Amino acid sequence: MKINMQPTRTPMAVRDPAERIHTFEEVALGYTPDQAVNEAMRCLNCPTMPCVGACPVRIHIPQFIAAIKEGDFEKAYQIIAQTSTLPAVCGRVCPQEKQCESKCTRGAKGESVGIGYLERFVADWHNEHTRPQPVDITPNGIKVAVIGSGPSALTCAGDLAKKGYAVTIFEALHIAGGVLVFGIPEFRLPKRIVAREIENLLAMGVKIETNVVIGKTLDIADLREMGYRGIFVGTGAGLPRFLGIPGENASGVYSANEFLTRVNLMKAYTPGSNTPIPHPHKAIVVGGGNVAMDAARSVRRIGAEVTVVYRRGEAELPARRAEVVAAKEEGINFCLLCNPTAILTDDKGTVTGVECVEMTLGEPDASGRRSPVENPDKRFTLEADTVIVAIGTTANPLLRDSTSGLDYSRKGGIIIDESTGMTSMRGVFAGGDAVTGAATVILAMGAGKLAAEGIDNYLQNRE
Repeated sequence: MKINMQPTRTPMAVRDPAERIHTFEEVALGYTPDQAVNEAMRCLNCPTMPCVGACPVRIHIPQFIAAIKEGDFEKAYQIIAQTSTLPAVCGRVCPQEKQCESKCTRGAKGESVGIGYLERFVADWHNEHTRPQPVDITPNGIKVAVIGSGPSALTCAGDLAKKGYAVTIFEALHIAGGVLVFGIPEFRLPKRIVAREIENLLAMGVKIETNVVIGKTLDIADLREMGYRGIFVGTGAGLPRFLGIPGENASGVYSANEFLTRVNLMKAYTPGSNTPIPHPHKAIVVGGGNVAMDAARSVRRIGAEVTVVYRRGEAELPARRAEVVAAKEEGINFCLLCNPTAILTDDKGTVTGVECVEMTLGEPDASGRRSPVENPDKRFTLEADTVIVAIGTTANPLLRDSTSGLDYSRKGGIIIDESTGMTSMRGVFAGGDAVTGAATVILAMGAGKLAAEGIDNYLQNRE
């Protein structure tokens, strides 16, 4: 089969920035079938498959791309589904440029194959042309509880269901999906996509119990009494970190978690919404990661003039490059090498601005990262009526405070055996952000797959 040797990948259409800042509709519009085949033809089908080794869930990348070349899109989907529970999600939010695509041979003399674009196309094609059908799985009668319903939990549940386990997901909120529904905005990951992926799990026989807070409604001991022989903890990292500066308790200051939850679940951007978030005029987002970009692009769509404040330079921004570019296209300003020192308020306690200090990058630390250093004589004020803090999260202490026997790291993550995912409690496994702190969706999925294998080996006495 002839190889397409064009050095650049087939571009994907996106909404015009002038249009998209007024809507939460998805920005990227996806490939057409012809575009997908054209891009698939760029794959060299390398015998060593370096892309697969860089994928946390080990998708059979050359094989699914080969099926696209043949025009068999359903076959391509089934190949992806062998190892990935959430292909339509990963095709949108996985940082492929740092994983599979970073190892693509075509990247040595041009752009890598658009693996993420192709995964998204295949998943969307499947979802458009099929409906979830009951899956013929032979049950083994063994009950497993999965705490949480984010990417690590959904992946663990799906892998165990395929093996015949009776899996029940316990979710604290009224809707399943975890960070996929409350954290990632609609314009990057439409909620209908997440709902469809969850429908696929239900078709496998997975049960979902919402409004169940493990640590309050039930605890791990209760689950064991209910007959769950294996337990997976995938509660994520939902506890926000703050700056610890004067004025942080003022009206108009939000954690990114709170702000994005209100926007994504309470639809703050819709006319007549009951959410208490006002429509700000000038907003400052503190942080430089993907969550900061999500918050900045969301508040921009609500009508604000937005400035991202980050204490390092552009080269050090931890957010995906594509998200930074999209933010700039949407008119978001970046105040780099500066750091907030105080949030200013009026006599009513309402935010009026942020005092900042300029920073320079010092010598590299042990990790090789250059630490920012203040220039105390160089201070300035940015006007704002809203401040969103997006500097990271840690695991919620609710489970820790209600359960004895689980060991935690100094940073608050659950300690696990890295080869199996088992915690210090026999039969209790964990993975994702609850272990590592805030990370990517695909790394959480990889942790869910590891734990599913560990649970299966444990319950089948194959340790």
